[in-house]
Amino acid sequence: MKKIQVGDKVRFLSTVGGGQVKGFLNKQLVVVEDENGFDVPVLISECVVVETAGNKKLEQTEVLDKEPEKKTEKSKPSVQVNETEPISETAEGEKITTCLVFLPTDAKNMTQTSFECYFVNDSNYYLFINYMHRENNSWKSRYNGIVEPNTQIFIEEFDKSQINELEKTCVQFLSFKYNKIFRFKNPISVELRIDTVKFYKLHSFTENDYFDDNALVYYITRNDTPEREMLISADDIQRAMQEKVTSEERTRRERVVKKEKSPIIEIDLHINQLLDSTAGMDNTEMLEFQLKKFNEVMQENLKQKGKKIVFIHGKGDGVLKSALLKEIKNRYKSCYYQDASFREYGFGATMVTIK
Repeated sequence: MKKIQVGDKVRFLSTVGGGQVKGFLNKQLVVVEDENGFDVPVLISECVVVETAGNKKLEQTEVLDKEPEKKTEKSKPSVQVNETEPISETAEGEKITTCLVFLPTDAKNMTQTSFECYFVNDSNYYLFINYMHRENNSWKSRYNGIVEPNTQIFIEEFDKSQINELEKTCVQFLSFKYNKIFRFKNPISVELRIDTVKFYKLHSFTENDYFDDNALVYYITRNDTPEREMLISADDIQRAMQEKVTSEERTRRERVVKKEKSPIIEIDLHINQLLDSTAGMDNTEMLEFQLKKFNEVMQENLKQKGKKIVFIHGKGDGVLKSALLKEIKNRYKSCYYQDASFREYGFGATMVTIK
């Protein structure tokens, strides 16, 4: 495909339309003036040149050919990095911090606004990323490419009809430095649980370290540490869902074993399980009562190293879960927490391991 230059006339691959190239925002984005005179940022990979800046029209076969070239035995896949200027490195940048940042395009109209998604690479490393969402038992890539060090790039714009697609999001990346020695880092694969309700609430978008505007930030890694690393492969999940217990006797035997050997304590924090009546209580008071129960159980078991406690909080709007995680981070820093078994609790429980 011909390299795009300022002045070229292009058409878009995935949508109707096109226009004339006016400039470049970065190595991934080009500014195209459409037929109505508006400047539109478009991914370079989504543009095809139909007329060069010198008014040379390209052959129709060149314009319409979207099929990838067949690889010969001599062809080799490669990743191109064009480092025109030396990368300014910092001591902190040797540990990789990354995040997805969401911004409303019209913060004054939260009921109708669309949203922009950016990927932030806060490190000295180049990152080859794959950003995707889950569809049933499979994954669909939404963006992939190279992100330069200490850079935030535009990933996509979406409206509220697409928000639910992002509930189960995953970001994978490989890190490297161009033409210099660097410290090896493991590949990262992190699954994010995007709280889609937050996109409807202006106060969910707050001050951040990367943009002047208030934004919704989901960290992928902080100082080389993944937020929620994917340890189970898609094949493992599929096999687990297909398993069936056909023998009632075997089922009974397994339940008995669990009761005798499992160190797991199960605590249901739904308010109707803790109180016979909530008459006269507002939401704040009910939350305080649930947190009180949580802390009572934690205090009772703090000396039992290795003890596992499952707190059932339900999915809801995530208020109780967020409050629990805040308590763990502030008061029980030595304890380890994770989502409890999906097969048993869905997304509605957190397991804490006493350390």
